[in-house]
Amino acid sequence: MMRAGQPAPIDMWVADPPDADVAKALERLARTDDIVRLAVMPDVHLAKDVCVGVALATESLLFPSAVGGDIGCGMAAIRLNCDGDVLSDERSVGQLLSQLYARIPITKHSATGAHDSEQGRPNERNLSHGSLEKRKSRDGVLQLGTLGRGNHFIEFQVDESDAVWLMVHSGSRAMGQAIQAHHLKNATPSSTGLRYLVAHSAGGEAYLNDVRWALDYASANREAMVDAVVEIMKHEHGVDADRTSFISCHHNFVDREDIDGRSLWVHRKGAISARAGEPGLVPGSMGTPSFHVRGRGCDRSLFSSSHGAGRVMSRSVARRSISVKALKRQMTHVWFDHRMARRLVDEAPSAYKDISAVMRAQNPLTRIVRKLRPVLSFKGG
Repeated sequence: MMRAGQPAPIDMWVADPPDADVAKALERLARTDDIVRLAVMPDVHLAKDVCVGVALATESLLFPSAVGGDIGCGMAAIRLNCDGDVLSDERSVGQLLSQLYARIPITKHSATGAHDSEQGRPNERNLSHGSLEKRKSRDGVLQLGTLGRGNHFIEFQVDESDAVWLMVHSGSRAMGQAIQAHHLKNATPSSTGLRYLVAHSAGGEAYLNDVRWALDYASANREAMVDAVVEIMKHEHGVDADRTSFISCHHNFVDREDIDGRSLWVHRKGAISARAGEPGLVPGSMGTPSFHVRGRGCDRSLFSSSHGAGRVMSRSVARRSISVKALKRQMTHVWFDHRMARRLVDEAPSAYKDISAVMRAQNPLTRIVRKLRPVLSFKGG
């Protein structure tokens, strides 16, 4: 294990210099034991312990906080076989929103409505501790196919050719948080206080096992919601999906990767993998464009790119600063449930960075394949 000494080099792809708090957090991270590379994405913003929008590489240590609690959080997208006219009138949109509320819970299913899925069933794959297995048999079952709150969403989008795409943003729900909390209890403080596990130890291997389970669970969670929405569209509009168009990517995970001839543990927190030709999804805010991309394979960025626009206001500041009227004005051309407006002000477009500036800043990291504008946004607040 490398001890703290010279700070790790920091490579940045940002539209504007990070503010003082973010810069301080990044400098602390660069001084942390065993961190040998640090890449900062244009959506970087302050978060507990490790900023969102970073990728870092280590030789032998794992830092659960550099992945975060929502392990496997990410995006899925699929093209629907229709054009934008299907979402053009208020009545049909209202019916669609009602069906989304009915089929996709924000927090959990009832016991009778839980999904029958290999990832959701208890004991299909073992987690590292009995307490996590117990949580899997409860929350793992009841939360599979649920959205979550905050910035998680289901969105209908239209591309430049007027084709409709579905995009889903969610992760491992309560399971990822339980996995992180369990392993942090057994982790060792580094020189900067950030807690670590030695990768090739019993604790490190247990964490990696549980991360892999959470990645599979998060993927299954998104796919269950995609399937539910496609079923709704079939029932309501006779519209199917083009399964060959399906795209999925994680933005909170750790894996062993080859970086410039070195085998390193690459941690991504709010960053997607962007190896050469690799497909990815970069959403904007609920009122701004999203992008389908392909990686350019930049090793200096640890083969990573941004996972979205990134916050420019904390949730508390946004709640104080953005009114319901302002949210509705910013969402003029996007359908959403106006009854939720008070609970969604911290998700208003003005709470986020300019996604166009983010995409320009990371042009060396990704190539834009498709630009999509939002038509309908469904969130839990």
